[in-house]
Amino acid sequence: MGNSVLLDGLRIRPVGAQEFDDFLRYLNDHLSDNGASGQPYFQPMSRSQSRIPAELAQAFRQGLELPLGAPGWRRLWVAQAADGRPLGHIDLRARPEPPAAHRCLLGMGVDRKARRMGLGQLLINHARQWARSEAGLEWIDLQVLSVNLPAIQLYQRCGFVMTGELHDMFRIDGLSLAFTSMSLKLADEGMEAV
Repeated sequence: MGNSVLLDGLRIRPVGAQEFDDFLRYLNDHLSDNGASGQPYFQPMSRSQSRIPAELAQAFRQGLELPLGAPGWRRLWVAQAADGRPLGHIDLRARPEPPAAHRCLLGMGVDRKARRMGLGQLLINHARQWARSEAGLEWIDLQVLSVNLPAIQLYQRCGFVMTGELHDMFRIDGLSLAFTSMSLKLADEGMEAV
């Protein structure tokens, strides 16, 4: 299947709490790639436990129902192929620190069949536009495992700047893994992001 065929008819749509169970099935399948078959680890969890824990899934679902600005709010979008299959997702969520309400945290993933086709950049651009125009946010922050070089390169292409790295942050499956922090300053209308 060619790149253009896979992305033809693509749509990015919001996911609400009522659709969360379908999304969770996709997400758990996506997590089965975490550190598998030469893939870098992209979540700080063991290969044998690469599923969303029930308490985290519940908090995620509840966050989708919270109004923007409330502690714990979250917004989620899924990229769907023309046949309805999820090809990727992106979510923005409140930072846990109340004085950081002008910032949010980003999480995302692209399905194994849709990687290296430009979908990650489309998802980031979608979330960036929403954060700036709909939510009035000023910054998007993220943390990524430092071994996930494809993700770091994507974020850099999209304007994210590395703000720090915590060495030996996680010990997973006998590996010591570092955590990289990155941030994107959302531009004012008509200005470039730095």
